Amino acid sequence: MLLLLHCASINCLAVLKSAASDGSDYLFTGSRDGKLKRWALAVDAATCSATFESHSDWVNDAVLVGDSTLVSCSSDTTLKTWNALSTGTCTRTLCQHSDYVTCLAAAEKNSNIVASGGLGGEVFIWDIEAALASATKCNEAMDDDTSNFVNSSGNSLPMTSLRTIGSSNSISMQAQTEVYIPVTAKGHKESVYALAMNEGGTLLVSGGTEKVVRVWDPRSGSKTMKLKGHTDNIRALLLDSTGRFCLSGSSDSMLRLWDLGQQRCVHSYAVHTDSVWALASNSTFSHVYSGGRDSSLYLTDLHTRESVLLSTGEQPILQLALHDDSIWVASTDSSVHRWPAEACNPQKIFERGNSFIAGNLSYSRARVSLEGSTPVPEYKQPILTIPGIPAIVQHEVLNNKRHVLTKDTSGSVKLWEITKGIAIEDYGKVPFDKKKEELFEMVSIPAWFTVDTRLGSLSVHLDTPQCFAAEMYSQELNIVDKPEDDKINLARETLKGLLAHWLRKQKQRMGTPASANGELLSENDIGTRSLSHSRIEVDGSSENDTMVYPPFEFSIVSPPSIITEGTHGGLWRKKITDLDGTEDGKDIPWWCVDCVSSNRLPPRENSKCSFYLYPCEGSNVQIHTQGKLSAPRILKIQKVINYVIEKLVLDKPLDSVNADGSFPPGIAGSQLQHQTVGDGSFRSGVRPWQKVRPSIEILCNNQILSPEMSLATVRAYIWKRTDDLALHYRVIHGR
Repeated sequence: MLLLLHCASINCLAVLKSAASDGSDYLFTGSRDGKLKRWALAVDAATCSATFESHSDWVNDAVLVGDSTLVSCSSDTTLKTWNALSTGTCTRTLCQHSDYVTCLAAAEKNSNIVASGGLGGEVFIWDIEAALASATKCNEAMDDDTSNFVNSSGNSLPMTSLRTIGSSNSISMQAQTEVYIPVTAKGHKESVYALAMNEGGTLLVSGGTEKVVRVWDPRSGSKTMKLKGHTDNIRALLLDSTGRFCLSGSSDSMLRLWDLGQQRCVHSYAVHTDSVWALASNSTFSHVYSGGRDSSLYLTDLHTRESVLLSTGEQPILQLALHDDSIWVASTDSSVHRWPAEACNPQKIFERGNSFIAGNLSYSRARVSLEGSTPVPEYKQPILTIPGIPAIVQHEVLNNKRHVLTKDTSGSVKLWEITKGIAIEDYGKVPFDKKKEELFEMVSIPAWFTVDTRLGSLSVHLDTPQCFAAEMYSQELNIVDKPEDDKINLARETLKGLLAHWLRKQKQRMGTPASANGELLSENDIGTRSLSHSRIEVDGSSENDTMVYPPFEFSIVSPPSIITEGTHGGLWRKKITDLDGTEDGKDIPWWCVDCVSSNRLPPRENSKCSFYLYPCEGSNVQIHTQGKLSAPRILKIQKVINYVIEKLVLDKPLDSVNADGSFPPGIAGSQLQHQTVGDGSFRSGVRPWQKVRPSIEILCNNQILSPEMSLATVRAYIWKRTDDLALHYRVIHGR
């Protein structure tokens, strides 16, 4: 069930009435989680019948045009068209806006015309039929943004972003303008937040941060008038079917009714105590439903100025949609509520006698509220609620760089494992900061990903080459199928897990039998890039490692989605299980392809840690070293102890350290890992295998170091300096 729910604020609503008398009506919802959903409506139930996932940012508005075309707009700067009755098929992506696209308007009787507005001050009028017919480069790059992408459940990471650095979509936007150019309504100098169009598509009104209502001829994009009166941003607009009257809602808390023939405001209504964000009118334009920041839903008679409070909630209202005799209300939580509205005969509500006369000054309702005469809501409970998942609003990446602690809008705190894409602990409603302190570990691992919760869920971003900076030993990850001191690159293994389905599909398309357990191709299976390529290097330690190990296995029941872009330009989004193997470097960044299919990683900054090893003051036991030593940052202090023991007991010659002072494989690897400390006392003059291993302590800044600490942890928490690390050793006793 969680798979089918939104996990962020609902920004837009659209109702599609069934053409058949016995057919199901549909409600479409668009959310800040980047998805749209179609709900099949019954008298007392709503069932999610499709999820439309292709936008890479907030869905801000959606309108229905024609018989079965859904048009949506997003903060990803695009419009997308969908087959509304399909399982979620995106039919085209339209690229023209330079900034977030915030609003849409459609002409009901001219089913091809849709207007879009955004933060760039741009207003475009689209002929959807012509736009769909055009084969642009921008659209070709998005053709695979298909179908029914159901996002993850409450226990799965919603997506992972794989972004190439310095990529641009300027080529695709230029290609769009070469083939199909929408009509441009030029005149706005600031952001546009609201649009409305009459039924025939012959009149368009717009509003935004300029506090004026602009009127346009959408056929030419020319301005016809500008209406002044509001004192703050205009957030909602309605036009009657004839195009004579316009109703506006503003952040100044006022509703204003404009007569476009007279080019003036004929009525103003002080109904709300705060910003008005959403409007809906009955078919005759005699009554208006309004909602906004005060979390209240009002019904107002535009002729008599009577208003009645229908309902109040805990969250600001973002959008309204009338449906028969009821109204759907979307708010800043992830749920949608259906309330009684008497939309067919709203006068019935006023006959109950709970109305008040709306003032005409913006402060009048606020004053009445302060005087304690707030009206009583007409309805206490909604008819139906479509619930959502609480949005994640707070997060902290823990020191181990594998776990993220989150808190959602309900106050629930969870612990997520990034390399598996799941929540591994649900702590319930506990203090976030206290839990963060409890989970603190004194470890130092390079940051290899970033996280944001803009979409109401965890979005994990991987960028090359930074993402390949973190490594751990297989023993630390409990990987039993590898030598315990093999180094594991966290980003590489995570990418292997994310793209295992894609690589298996690719191998099947090439006619090579694929493993059923998620094995990946090795470099010998697929050659995609020459080894001499100057920007890549082979990860020799894992060149033949094709398995996806348990700490990096992603669920196929509730799989995450990826948002990425290749050389085509333009982001695309898919569930990892919807990748079909046809994607290549044009769709997926080359560094991801090289990493997963050929074990080749981009050049990374030095992962070594330089240090000096000295005897403690007063010690009469010393070993001879060649000055500065070098070892991997993840090397454990236990390995340094083993090295000191080897030098003391085995009388190793100086070639046990490389010429550059670095630890050879035997010192930093498994050779020392399996050595043990014997009993007895240290005696000189005997053969090496007769000597007894002493007990050694390693210190830094006079603090005894745990054998499980890494050099990186010592540098970060004990040494706390930028120069080379200084370690001291001392013999406690021979055992």
